Amino acid sequence: MGTITKALGLLNHFSLNHPEIGLIQFVKLSGFDKATNHRLLSELAINGFVEQDSLTRKYRLGPSVLRLANVREITFPARSVINPILEDLVAATGETAHASLLQSNILTTIAHKEGTTHGTRVHIDPAELIPLHATASGLAVMAFAQEALTKQVLASDLKSWTNSTIVDRAQLVDKIEDTRASGFGGSNQGFENGVYGIAAPLFDKNQTCIGAIAIATPTSRQSEQLDALIKKELAKASRRITHGWGGIIPGQMEAVWTHV
Repeated sequence: MGTITKALGLLNHFSLNHPEIGLIQFVKLSGFDKATNHRLLSELAINGFVEQDSLTRKYRLGPSVLRLANVREITFPARSVINPILEDLVAATGETAHASLLQSNILTTIAHKEGTTHGTRVHIDPAELIPLHATASGLAVMAFAQEALTKQVLASDLKSWTNSTIVDRAQLVDKIEDTRASGFGGSNQGFENGVYGIAAPLFDKNQTCIGAIAIATPTSRQSEQLDALIKKELAKASRRITHGWGGIIPGQMEAVWTHV
């Protein structure tokens, strides 16, 4: 692992639950020694990716993250396209919707909207990294992304997030094939207990899968009728987002979705 990868990897430890992290905590989270963490954090601070509170000495995300996020959104709009579509998804299904983009062999949430129809609903942590093998979004991406990605995931250490997480490689291959046949990824409590997810892939101008749009529902509310509604709305949302980004839905994908 190179120095740049180590340094940028520290940024992934920030979340809603950990907006500020101290040096000793970074040692526990990263697995690097104290001197290495201090050196990496110092480099990140010099470049504005983190900043240190003068009193607590804890680190938080710095202004460079905001600047680059603004540049990305202005030049390659993502959220401005997705947000109204997420609102329509929530209005149509009453459930929580979220969109994610592929980042190496993991997914990053870029936008989400929680349903308000029901008192019990799924809450999304926008800072949480989404594993491919354990989630509906991840299965949707692996089923329609380049084959090298699936091989990379299958060769990696498949972490078990719940008792329902698929960690057997043969079972995962079968699940990917089922996803490819149906056009939708599905995960029953694979990443979080009590949560059922359904997802559809998103594509760029080269018809390459680059992310997913998903609905997360409490398992207690899942039904065949709701499942059918969600899939119908996800197919519509995937088309709108893909086209809004200048992408193209592959013909094979449209052929599968014809029956939704």
